[in-house]
Amino acid sequence: MSEAGKTPLIRLVKRVKGDMISPRKIWAIRIGSILFAFILGMIPILMAGSNPFQSYGIIISGALSKPGYIRQTVKRAVPLLGAALAIAPCFKMRFWNIGAEGQITMGAIFASAIAIWFQDSIPALPLLTLMMLAGIAGGALWAFIPGFFKAKYNTNETLFTLMMNYIAIGIVRWLQGGPWEGRPGTQIIPMFKDNARLPNVFGIYCGWIIVLILVVVVHIYMNFTKHGYEVAVIGDSINTARYAGMNVGWVMMRTMLFSGAICGCVGWMLVSGANGTLNADVAGGVGFTAITVAWLSQLNSFAMIIIAGILAIIGKGSTTLQTKLNVPASVADIVSGILLFCMLGCEFFINYRMVFRGKKEGKV
Repeated sequence: MSEAGKTPLIRLVKRVKGDMISPRKIWAIRIGSILFAFILGMIPILMAGSNPFQSYGIIISGALSKPGYIRQTVKRAVPLLGAALAIAPCFKMRFWNIGAEGQITMGAIFASAIAIWFQDSIPALPLLTLMMLAGIAGGALWAFIPGFFKAKYNTNETLFTLMMNYIAIGIVRWLQGGPWEGRPGTQIIPMFKDNARLPNVFGIYCGWIIVLILVVVVHIYMNFTKHGYEVAVIGDSINTARYAGMNVGWVMMRTMLFSGAICGCVGWMLVSGANGTLNADVAGGVGFTAITVAWLSQLNSFAMIIIAGILAIIGKGSTTLQTKLNVPASVADIVSGILLFCMLGCEFFINYRMVFRGKKEGKV
């Protein structure tokens, strides 16, 4: 067989340092992918019998046109941004923490326990402080478990963290129908009292201030600390890290503790700010959506603010679209999925290029 017959028609080659696209072209690809996504999104909207341009206008206005809409949009963005910040150090280390959902839930459980046990006897500030510390401890503990088993026994962290999500949710369901149930038969945990609720700032619970502080903290941690440097080295090559004398297992466990602590803080904000109580859907899927936010932002803390904001606008605007035009919720989900797919897909073309048979890899 000839050499041409053995070579595939199209090959994918990862771009190396001298073959990278210029920043201007990178942003042109990203903007183009978003425009392409909106064009594709018109198809399901047309099939539902609605005007695509009117629908997109309703999505934007439904998220940003009124102060109440803006508050709801920010309320959606806060836990999404927090969860993305939490998993970023793990992903930088190539430790695939898919357990943010469970870590948020466990943080919410620990924070709720303090509220339920002490809200009748402790004033607001010390109570909220104790709830925060308990939430951080709960999330950190839940994240440490898969980190420990990965470090000691090289278990599969993806499956481990994923399965622990459902254990945490199961614990909440048991609490709802058991020890913490309010009125018998309701399977509902009563709302927390005012001293266990975070205060509002500009009409939104102050979690948005906390999560912006976390943006700065995570940025400094990942870029200007020894711990962040160790995370980056392990992400590039575990063997290099070991050769340099790093305790890889301890760095993994420490990073998971840090990640889980942030998730636990998010859980505390949700039960004491957004929801005012605990339920099985406390995380609301943000632990999974945060993976997309982290990847689209290239693990850049400040870029996560923009990505989380865009997704929050789409999520809030889609509910308005469903109400005003009677568009099925599934159509709004399809449009959101197309946008995410195109945004993620463009990163593939930024980092890889196609080489056709007969062309040398050195040519762009």
